[in-house]
Amino acid sequence: MSSHSPHKPVNAGRRHVLGALGASILAGGAGKAVAQSLGFPAPPAGLGKRPYPNLLRPMNDGPRKFGYAIVGLGKYAVNQILPAFAECEYAKVTALVSGDINKARRLGKHYGIEESHLYTYDNFDKIAQDPEVDAVYIILPNSLHADFTERSFRAGKHVLCEKPMAVTVEECQRMITAGKKAGKKLMIGYRCHFDPVTHKAIELARTSIGKPQIITTDNGDNTDPTDPTYQWRLTRSLSGGGALMDLGIYGVNGSRYMLNEDPIEVQATIMPPSDPMFREIDETIVWIMKYRSGAVAHGSASFNVNAMSRFNLQGTDASLRMDPATSYWCNSVSHCTTGDTHTWSTPMFTIPALNQFSAQLDHLAISVANNTPLAATGEEGMQDVRLIQAMYQSAHSGSRPVSTDWGDWRKTI
Repeated sequence: MSSHSPHKPVNAGRRHVLGALGASILAGGAGKAVAQSLGFPAPPAGLGKRPYPNLLRPMNDGPRKFGYAIVGLGKYAVNQILPAFAECEYAKVTALVSGDINKARRLGKHYGIEESHLYTYDNFDKIAQDPEVDAVYIILPNSLHADFTERSFRAGKHVLCEKPMAVTVEECQRMITAGKKAGKKLMIGYRCHFDPVTHKAIELARTSIGKPQIITTDNGDNTDPTDPTYQWRLTRSLSGGGALMDLGIYGVNGSRYMLNEDPIEVQATIMPPSDPMFREIDETIVWIMKYRSGAVAHGSASFNVNAMSRFNLQGTDASLRMDPATSYWCNSVSHCTTGDTHTWSTPMFTIPALNQFSAQLDHLAISVANNTPLAATGEEGMQDVRLIQAMYQSAHSGSRPVSTDWGDWRKTI
């Protein structure tokens, strides 16, 4: 175990710069033959190809050693992850994987990646013979995380997988077991664990508010059904759930690291959908999490509100307000006492603004090089999925409380 608190994000081995969703939809039938030959379910057909997102920033050159293959070239990969390699000290992008080979070629040309390092979902397993790839970063719909993680481990690569880790606890355990069998590291993409403003908020929560009593978390977005980024999120077979899986996970995980403990009971309610497009998934969900310390968390997540991400933590001596709390940039935290407020924030659209992404990419490289513990392990990811599944259990059983007093998950690492 690391000497750091298990819920405290770290930024070890990097310069500490103060600075601050998408996934790739598989083309119809792409990867079906390979998936079936390995015993995995075939991806759904007829989803169509993704449009080519605009680039935000060019990538700089540098002597980085640790090579990533990016699997899935949607908005998040193109506009956040790929540009973030420009700031990495140790990591670089060396391969691309997409259901649209033309998109991969265009991005490969921009990032200096030769055709021999471009893969489709059909020939993905050939990545095992690519010496330039040390790790695979999986940025696919949630239901594909487990299968591609196992395939990556079989190829002998380390894995960084986007959150939520998977759609079931059983899939999470498969991923963890596969990594241990392969002798490779599994990291989950909790980018906020590497955000300096989040670090500051945790420091204040531990030292400057007294005893934490109540935390409120709200995360929402306004769904655009014409945007391919949202289309797979509205399909339960791909997403595994709705607003809770996609946005609420920030509140679930954030409550845990802000309070530095896990809840022992959850209770949730799914609100009736306001639009038929939400018929398969939860459009809006609210919940309560109770903690052994006596603290309580109130949370909400919605696909039908103005985009926002907000945390409020009330203590016996002071309170903290984060608004936005988990954005890609411009996050802020305010320490509030009677008549006195101090605020820390990050600039928007400046070079350090993507620091949380580049820090995350470098963290796996550092951990592999030094054989040091990861800050965001598979076990951490599985705990969030267990809590989310418990919330769904509560919501589907008349909002009855569900015990989550499962003991200390950290002892399994």
